[in-house]
Amino acid sequence: MIRLSYFRLLFLGVCISLLYSCTSQPANSSKQELVGSTDSLSGKTTTALSDTPAAPIVSTLSTAISCTREMLPEDSMNYMAGGAGAYRPTQPNPIPAVLPAAAGMVYIPGGEFSMGIPDPTRVKGGGKEAMPDARPIHRVKLKEFLMDEHEVTNAEFAAFVKATGYVTLAEKKPTREEFPDALPEMLVAGSVVFTPPNHEVRLDDHLQWWSYVKAADWRHPEGPSSSIKGKEQNPVVHIAWEDAAAYAKWAGKRLPTEAEWEFAARGGLTGNIYAWGNQMQPGGKKMANIFQGHFPERNAAEDGYPTTAPVKKFPANGYGLYDMAGNVWEWCADWYRNDYYTSRASDKEWTNPTGPEDSFDPDEPGVPKKVQRGGSFLCTDQYCTRYMVGTRGKADWRTATNHAGFRCVKDIK
Repeated sequence: MIRLSYFRLLFLGVCISLLYSCTSQPANSSKQELVGSTDSLSGKTTTALSDTPAAPIVSTLSTAISCTREMLPEDSMNYMAGGAGAYRPTQPNPIPAVLPAAAGMVYIPGGEFSMGIPDPTRVKGGGKEAMPDARPIHRVKLKEFLMDEHEVTNAEFAAFVKATGYVTLAEKKPTREEFPDALPEMLVAGSVVFTPPNHEVRLDDHLQWWSYVKAADWRHPEGPSSSIKGKEQNPVVHIAWEDAAAYAKWAGKRLPTEAEWEFAARGGLTGNIYAWGNQMQPGGKKMANIFQGHFPERNAAEDGYPTTAPVKKFPANGYGLYDMAGNVWEWCADWYRNDYYTSRASDKEWTNPTGPEDSFDPDEPGVPKKVQRGGSFLCTDQYCTRYMVGTRGKADWRTATNHAGFRCVKDIK
């Protein structure tokens, strides 16, 4: 019974499990067009072979390693010294003449790619975390699949709730059995909300900017006085892993594996730091909804969004996927283990991996966690750079927050 992490964090003194991750980006390489079609979104989505191709979706496919392109010479040398030499070119599967299609989803060809990231602290903007759980870089082979072009929105989740009557974990009152030591007034429905202090603080205690807020849930992201009116196209938040899995099942989809998520985020390219290249802001252009200013007390919101942004407000990656960096964390199907990559270091190639059989995080032993990817609007190189592709996030699978959501994938049969 683990919904304890956010409760005991605030009411019983036990640390809450919060997520940090990010997504990395590719550089320019040779290009090949993927032609795909989608039907109109209507309730449950099904996959069918399209009779004729529709509007083209351009996807950049890698034919050569370009993992240090656009970098300063010093950064390029440091990146290679940090382990980038282990990257080998992404080799996508052959593209069918007629692509499978489903409403709001993008065709991902699968193939072979190098998964993981070198020590990012060696390069400019790489943050303060060496990300040892994302190494060694290893070779993975995946089958083709379809992926939601954007994170599941409030409108889409509302349709699910209307059709099924589903109640999320954050909307349920915790039980005395789960929290035998909690005061009665603390056993109320709610969720974890970012509540920044009004002054500079040390970054070694995240309780200074996270609070358990009564009645905070997907309809009320910042608490009972807030709402999602006018934010129908923003990603749904306050979603625990089980909530995301329930939506995916209803939609005839599933949550992506960690390997599928990273392959898709790389957009067909090899070893870049971000989903769009190796510069955080190419030409000064904001590419993702992340934190600007001084974390956590002052968010300058230079990208226009102090919290979540509507989906598709920033450029898509090579596969036509939006917000693979920033905005909200995205749940994956896999359990999280910090030693998962090293435990399989002798495997020359992983084929369609689904993650470890159980979870272990030395930071919080005994708290089962699932993988999260992509980072959120709170990620910054001052504290969390997990918007870099290849980095890994983690969270108690029964914890919900106002910076975590999800997207789905669908098997091609």
